[in-house]
Amino acid sequence: MVYDTHIHIMDEKVEPAKFSKKLRQAGIDGCVLLSQPPKSFYHHSYCFSQKASDRLDNLFTWCGQSENLFPFFWIDPLEKSALKQVKAAVKRGVMGFKVICDYYYPYDKRAMEVFRFIAENKKPILFHSGILWDGKMSSIYNRPAGFEALIEISGLKFALAHIAWPWCDELIAVYGKFQQAYLARPDLSVEMFVDITPGTPAIFRKDALYKLFKTGYDIKDHVLFGTDGFTSTFDVKQIKTMISTDRRIMNELDLPQAAIDGVFLNNFKRFVGIA
Repeated sequence: MVYDTHIHIMDEKVEPAKFSKKLRQAGIDGCVLLSQPPKSFYHHSYCFSQKASDRLDNLFTWCGQSENLFPFFWIDPLEKSALKQVKAAVKRGVMGFKVICDYYYPYDKRAMEVFRFIAENKKPILFHSGILWDGKMSSIYNRPAGFEALIEISGLKFALAHIAWPWCDELIAVYGKFQQAYLARPDLSVEMFVDITPGTPAIFRKDALYKLFKTGYDIKDHVLFGTDGFTSTFDVKQIKTMISTDRRIMNELDLPQAAIDGVFLNNFKRFVGIA
């Protein structure tokens, strides 16, 4: 089975049945659907509503009729209404949250307050990390080391997406730090995952996965598969190629089948909270 941690809703049309059929054709059994972006992220000429309540309604219209489409609500934690939005999303039954730090650092005190509240409500956060292709200066806010601050948020479960390309080595080091922190601080309860959604161009893919799995950290239970697909332009052929390529690389790395099953299924369930 294959579960995808990273698919965006970026269109007005709500067609969950049609989309679910494409998922099945691509060999994907379920996925996280990320809501349309918040107002601050409108660097493209999107035509849908920027109101948080409308975006939340849209997300649940997509996910409400399917057991295998898991709703994650995209927030800007620096918006004045961010805590109110989180409360509304949690009440509605959201499975987690999406955040892209495109004009602020993840350790901004205002953002950290929102992240703490999300952790208190036992919801995971999927962060963008690495280079950000948005037409403006923003990647500086997404270096993996900047997410070290999250180590202070008790109960937080979070993932850094795209293996933080091109800072894959830095991301692996940050994961190692979180792992070591459990030895130094037995009270620590924050948990970091790595979302291997590209990111990485094909020429870098095997090298990045080799380092991720072979550096020596106990990471097999904390790696998530994702595609960064869009509901509107979901390319079945391309997605099938991504799945087969990653499986081939993992087999070439001689990963145990249990570790591969973790990447494509079991770790997803634990991250989303359905296991």
